[in-house]
Amino acid sequence: MPFSKSKLMEFPRDVIVGHGVIKDIGKLCERINMEGKVAVVDGPVTKKLAGDAVINALKHDYDVDEIIVKNATMNEVRRVLRWVKKNDINFVVAVGGGSVIDIAKLASYKAKISFISVPTAASHDGIASPRASIKQKGNSLSKEARSPIAILADTEIISKAPYRMLASGCADVISNLTAILDWELAARLKGEYYSSFASSLAKTSAELLIENAKFIKPGIEEAIWIAVKSMIVSGVAMSVANSSRPASGAEHMFSHALDRIAPGKALHGEQCGIGAIMMMYLHGGDWEAIRDALREIGAPTTAKELGISKKDIIKALTMAHTVRKRYTILGTDGISKEAAERLVKFTGVA
Repeated sequence: MPFSKSKLMEFPRDVIVGHGVIKDIGKLCERINMEGKVAVVDGPVTKKLAGDAVINALKHDYDVDEIIVKNATMNEVRRVLRWVKKNDINFVVAVGGGSVIDIAKLASYKAKISFISVPTAASHDGIASPRASIKQKGNSLSKEARSPIAILADTEIISKAPYRMLASGCADVISNLTAILDWELAARLKGEYYSSFASSLAKTSAELLIENAKFIKPGIEEAIWIAVKSMIVSGVAMSVANSSRPASGAEHMFSHALDRIAPGKALHGEQCGIGAIMMMYLHGGDWEAIRDALREIGAPTTAKELGISKKDIIKALTMAHTVRKRYTILGTDGISKEAAERLVKFTGVA
């Protein structure tokens, strides 16, 4: 019988990371053969940070339109999609943080056109991933999309974002360590598809941050360089897997549960980092190494630092298994309130 397996893996064709590289956006578009009309998607704040600079750099060689977006909701995605189709846009350049990139990513995917990721903050690995996190009916949903055709990350611009966002992005990537353990568990117990290559990439991106935690500090541009590289590798891991599995397990389900219980109190990556501490404890792994790395970077490691009550942490732990149909260390029945109370006590989370 002939070999018949096939799989689609899409990766960014070009990645530029460095100081002052925003000026090279035009050359980047030319190098990857972008043609026609371009839409620059940015936000009210990111327009001033980098959006205007991108537009000025592109308008010499391209017909440029701009659309300003706000929250990452399906309504905003549909608005951008309608606008892209109405104006015959050929490709999109997303200039902003997670929300802007996710909106542009999903809208361009639905319009079947390419998009370039130009992050102005490094708050999570969505800058390079094929998934978009969109709020729908008050819940954060991970939507299938496509990886950016290229990424341009100007470390000078990203360094101007609040340091808390960078620390959150690092915590998000470090949480890959528990996500891949959950994936391995699902493969062993449920026969779920598993990619050792994707898992290795996700693990490498997390370990790079742990090994360099002492260098990731406010005001150090090299910290941006290290963090962005890790986030890009984490995004590529999801492209290899054609799934968010290498970077999303029980720790993400815990974070999404917190979004429902205590919306807007903490950043996504911050919640995932604390989730990873607890899930690694359940896996019997070195949860203290995760906690220590997060402390070194300056990300929260306790409920108090997260700004969320112990009661809400425990409630999120007990309902996390219901957030999505994905087998993890929490199993299909979740954990009891008593087990959750012991978990937060033993790990020092609350």
